[in-house]
Amino acid sequence: MAFQMQLFRLSIIIFSISGAYSVNFAIKNNCKIPIWPAALTGAGNQLSTTGFKLLPGSTATVTVNISSPWSGRFWARTLCSTNANGKFTCGTADCGSGQVSCNGAGAIPPASLVEFTIAANRGQDFYDISLVDGYNLPVSVSPIGGSSGCKPVVCARNVNAVCPPELAIKSRRGVVIGCKSACMAFNKPEYCCSGDHNQPETCPPTSYSKIFKSQCPQAYSYAYDDKTSTFTCSGGANYAITFCP
Repeated sequence: MAFQMQLFRLSIIIFSISGAYSVNFAIKNNCKIPIWPAALTGAGNQLSTTGFKLLPGSTATVTVNISSPWSGRFWARTLCSTNANGKFTCGTADCGSGQVSCNGAGAIPPASLVEFTIAANRGQDFYDISLVDGYNLPVSVSPIGGSSGCKPVVCARNVNAVCPPELAIKSRRGVVIGCKSACMAFNKPEYCCSGDHNQPETCPPTSYSKIFKSQCPQAYSYAYDDKTSTFTCSGGANYAITFCP
């Protein structure tokens, strides 16, 4: 037992020296309807969960251990249900796993995304709200702690209310529940910043991306919207993500 305790203490010392630590993402549902938050890891350790149900007014915490740089994204699915065969599906931002957990699958657009790159050793994190893949819900992200930068980012307006008909995703009742990006709707280089339009100089904002930007000035509205849409926080912060802030 003494030998095991020595190994345990040694592992804590190594963990501390290496700069490894945990980051918590507190996800709150401030909407009037249930949502099913989901998460996808791009690089680094896996999150404690990749999908769950969250009732109105509730908060849940997702944790990741940072032993090397971590990147990933969060979003919320809406209008979800399970059919008679046990398959789970959602009206917006479904990940297509057929389950509440996304298990490594990303959001099917349109989806409002919160994106992170978390630094090792409590260095400089990068975070943003992205509407590049369209919009389904208002969302905000606020650093908790940290030592430098660390500003809240908010997309609180209902983009669905001003979504052009050619971009709108509607429910069976005809209610707009999501707003596609022009890239998703038309699949043209000038909207997708691809082909001959794959540089900032050849892919300026379009009339469609300007609609998103006018509603949520701090959010990415198209691929090269970095100047006003990328935020940083140093010092090892945790983060609060609120849907319908």
